[in-house]
Amino acid sequence: MVVGAGLAGLSAALHLAGRGRAVSVVERGSHPGGRVGRADIGGYLLDTGPTVLTMPDVIDETFAAVGESMAARLTLHRVDPAYRASFADGSTLNVYADADLMAAEITRFSGPDEARGYLRLREWLTRLYRTEFDGFISSNFDSPLNLVTPQLARLLAMGAFRNWDTMVRKFISDERLVRVFTFQALYAGVPPQRALAVYAVIAYMDTVSGVYFPEGGMRALPDAMAAAAVDAGVEFHYDATVSELERSGDRVTAVRTADGRRVEAGTVVLTTELPDTYRLLGRTPRRLLKVRPAPSAVVAHVGCRAVEGAATESAGHHTIVFGDAWKQTFTDIIDDGRVMGDPSLLVTRPTASEPGLAPAGRDLLYVLAPAPNTEVGTMDWDRTGSEYVDRMLDVVTRRLPGVGLDAELLHTITPADWARQGMAAGTPFALAHTFAQTGPFRPANVVRGIDNVVLAGSSTVPGVGVPTAIISGRLAADRVTGVAAEGRQIRTVTS
Repeated sequence: MVVGAGLAGLSAALHLAGRGRAVSVVERGSHPGGRVGRADIGGYLLDTGPTVLTMPDVIDETFAAVGESMAARLTLHRVDPAYRASFADGSTLNVYADADLMAAEITRFSGPDEARGYLRLREWLTRLYRTEFDGFISSNFDSPLNLVTPQLARLLAMGAFRNWDTMVRKFISDERLVRVFTFQALYAGVPPQRALAVYAVIAYMDTVSGVYFPEGGMRALPDAMAAAAVDAGVEFHYDATVSELERSGDRVTAVRTADGRRVEAGTVVLTTELPDTYRLLGRTPRRLLKVRPAPSAVVAHVGCRAVEGAATESAGHHTIVFGDAWKQTFTDIIDDGRVMGDPSLLVTRPTASEPGLAPAGRDLLYVLAPAPNTEVGTMDWDRTGSEYVDRMLDVVTRRLPGVGLDAELLHTITPADWARQGMAAGTPFALAHTFAQTGPFRPANVVRGIDNVVLAGSSTVPGVGVPTAIISGRLAADRVTGVAAEGRQIRTVTS
């Protein structure tokens, strides 16, 4: 039994079905996807969750669990350039995954010395990823002692447990370039100056491995995973909100839904939001330190006149609009709990890759502004949210000429809205990746005192993001079936 048909739940279902288990999935929504949400408004097809897709090999491995290939179910197109960075001084940089293209672009932008530094940084990021993936990102942990492996020594020698910002500056010095290779720390919920360099693998994922976009939008990914799961024998129950876990001693015997259904369960994989998980289990894990949620975000979905002419060169699929007060951004949203005084934004224009996601002659924009979560923030989003969205869109039209004209606001999501969806502290980015919430120190995917429940999703290992959510589902399946990387024995749950 899997509770939740988000990416983690779908991944767990596919891996379990591929290992011969009978699997049922109970999902509160009307379709698969979880945080990979959707809304169709006035002819626009909105993806309300993540918009950046990386590491297609992780996705392919998930389809392979049931003997399928990703290519048979999902068409991905490489986004090239992966990003366009727009800086407050008027300069712009295209971010390419191809080493030669990127080195040439950096030479134009910042000179040959920085380009040579980039190539060394790229090599370091690649070694970092290859060293930590199997033994750190893609492994279950039963105790901190599981970290004591040959990979740990190599990671220490590479500086993986130093500051992310410090390590990047060993290779490049242009402040604008440093931002391009450290802004991903926002996804980890920690300023680059305080984030572990081990999380620089996020920069590897998009600046080296590359960024992709599925035909049909991001929703096409969970749709394809669910379809493969159905063909592998997985049974789905949609519009079924789990209200209770039926217990007998140390075991969950069934799940009950709000509409009165009862589904028996031998083993349960819970991918619910953390507050719902604790409520259903009737307990909160014992931790020496209180969990720290990541920052949140305000997202505005905008329909606008299609970009034309020369403006298409400055408005690709993903554009990062950097404010001038970059360091202050982190102080504002993480330490002071206030909105950014000088906003930095992610502007995604999916219609750059697939015009059919909007009506003819129109573009669809997804504008994301990092924001304080509801635990540290003091904003009344229901009262001030529309005013802040207006500020965000003003930045877009000022900084990206030809983008956002004749705009109509289709949909907004604020930290208050995320909270109403059940997300802890009103953040879709779950728990921050501090040292105390990394690897074996992150909330575990097994539950003490309950023999047949496993957790999956962004609040447990390995963490936040599309690839990591998919890996989380596989790690949960490993707990059920007893499979472990490199033959290491792991704690399993009983069926």
